[in-house]
Formats: sequence, C-alpha cells, structure tokens
Amino acid sequence: MAARLGRRVAPWSLMVLAILWGSTFFSIKRMVDHIPVTDFLAVRFFISTVVLAVVFHRSFRMSRRTWIHGTILGVLWAVAQLLQTAGLAHTSASISGFVTGLYVVFTPVLGLVVLRLRVTRWVWVAVGLATVGLAALTIRPQAGIIGYGELLTIACAVVYALHITMLGHWSTPREAAGLTLSQSLSMTVVFIIFAVPGGVQLPSTTVDWAWMIYLAVMCGAVALLVQTWAQGHLDASKAAVIMCSEPLWATFFAILFGGEHPSWLFALGACAILGAMYLVIRTPGARRVDPSPST
Repeated sequence: MAARLGRRVAPWSLMVLAILWGSTFFSIKRMVDHIPVTDFLAVRFFISTVVLAVVFHRSFRMSRRTWIHGTILGVLWAVAQLLQTAGLAHTSASISGFVTGLYVVFTPVLGLVVLRLRVTRWVWVAVGLATVGLAALTIRPQAGIIGYGELLTIACAVVYALHITMLGHWSTPREAAGLTLSQSLSMTVVFIIFAVPGGVQLPSTTVDWAWMIYLAVMCGAVALLVQTWAQGHLDASKAAVIMCSEPLWATFFAILFGGEHPSWLFALGACAILGAMYLVIRTPGARRVDPSPST
C-alpha cells in the first residue's frame, strides 16, 4: 500500500520540485552578481547540510553502503554544477539551459548502457517531446550551438544524467534521509575545496542572507530530499522528463514577474513538455524492488 502510494505521489513531488527550481532564477542571478559562484555554492550547501544534519541527525548511523553511494552521488552533482558554471562563461544562458536539459536524453541512454534498464516506447516519445520543448523554450535562432562552452555543458548534462540514473538505482524510500545527508555533505566538501583558496565571500545584506537561506533550505535541503525520496519510487528516465520542465517554469515566472512576454515558441515548448510529463505520469513503469539495506 505504501509503495503504491509512493509511486502515485512521486511524479507530482518532482513536478513541484521543478516548479520550485524554476522560481529561483531571479534570486540566483541576484546572488551571483554579488558573490563568486563557488563561494555562493559553498555557503548555500553548507547551510543545507547543517539543516539536514540537525533534522536527520540519527541518519548519521546509516550503512557504509549508503555513505559510499551518497558520497559518489554528491561528487557527481558537484562536478556537474562546476562544469555548468564553467560552460556558462563561454556560452549564452539560453544555450546553456537547453544543453544542460539534454540530461533528459542521456538518462535513458545511460540506464540502458550502464544498468541494462529497459525503456518503454512511450518514455522515448516523452523524451523526444521534452527535447523539442526545451529547444523551443531556450534556443534562439541567432545563437550558435557547438563551441568550448557547449562542450563543457554537454559534459555537465552527461554527469547530471549519470547522477539521476545512479540515484534512481540506489535510492530507496527507507534510506532517503541518509542518502540525502551524505550527498549534501560530499557536495559541500567539493564546493568548499574550490572556494577556500581565494577566501569565502559571505552575503553582505539582510536581503541577500534571506535569499541565501531560502535557496539553501527550500531549493537545497528540501529539494534534494524530495528528489532522493521520489527517485526511490520512480524510473530514472521518467524522473528526468519531469525535472527537465524546470526551464518551462522559469520562463513562466519570468513572464509573471519579470515583465517578459509570452511567444508562440513558449506555447510550443510548454505544450511539448507538459505532453511529455503527461505521458510519463500516465504510463506504468516496472515495479521497483526495495532491497533490504546492508550494513
């Protein structure tokens, strides 16, 4: 009963997560205009880890397997963030958004190659629809595609896809808290290693601290926990389709609050991504087996 309920709730949880991520673009842009990116990531995920450690302090007694899996996943996520940041310095934000979103394509491919996971025909259709939607939302006709920045961002998308694939393989609902805590701790260590040599710059105003805490708690600790729990119930390829709707929600909030105007490309992209999400939510997947945790 609990597993069936989890499979029903998980897709909607990831949709809320994508909406939450999409709503953060204004605040992140504000923060990185004042603070170096590595410092911002180090402070943000340090706060996230502290929050998770306080709330789930009993999860420190997790199994060695969970510690190892969480450490690997956290390092993968941190590397993807750093590759995306480096790529963004050499390409436009629109191209970066599209190429990063290609993890929706790489995830089922890696699942097939690495884990021999079968992907249904309708999931592939959803992947295609999501890719069309990403292109309509982010690509601009005058922008080029392939260059040094784009290559770095493609590498970022592959690493993100590997994170989603392995998280879906390793995550179980009963270990979600421990796996979240170990991920957050390892990615924080990576960001601190990159930030400390130049000195860590902290937010300087009350408003910046408020945004930092919001991003750390809601879009860091809570978001990572939701993703880890949801992927314990949902196929990785389906999770990738739902999470790649982030640019849709980012554009929606830009129209709602940022003074941007809707276009036919936005309508096309929105319809394609929403159609892809409908397909993966309505299409039944293989039941996951919840293995007993080893010690």
